[in-house]
Amino acid sequence: QVQLVESGGGLVQPGGSLRLSCAASGSIFSINAVGWYCQTPGKERDWVATITAFGSTNYADSVKGRFTISRDNAKNRAYLQMNSLKPEDTAVYYCNCGSRWNPLGSWGQGTQVTVSS
Repeated sequence: QVQLVESGGGLVQPGGSLRLSCAASGSIFSINAVGWYCQTPGKERDWVATITAFGSTNYADSVKGRFTISRDNAKNRAYLQMNSLKPEDTAVYYCNCGSRWNPLGSWGQGTQVTVSS
């Protein structure tokens, strides 16, 4: 079972940038995909982006061209570079190992991203 801790969120103006970090513990990180997800109050988590164990990436249409997912297996970390942020990006962001359909780790507390002028 992998434990994950998200950090890097904050308050940013529209058009600004943030870099989220996901620190993982456990034995499955390096051999599994990692995904970023977001959630707003009263709604289920939405998938944002995935990076596979070998580095290929996929993004939700709403963030293509603005967000970049990356990973550093040696450090058991994954990242989400968020550029050109929009108010509709406001959410709590979570990371997890596995696919978007089968997350394998325990959900952390996430990190709050607020985009507001």
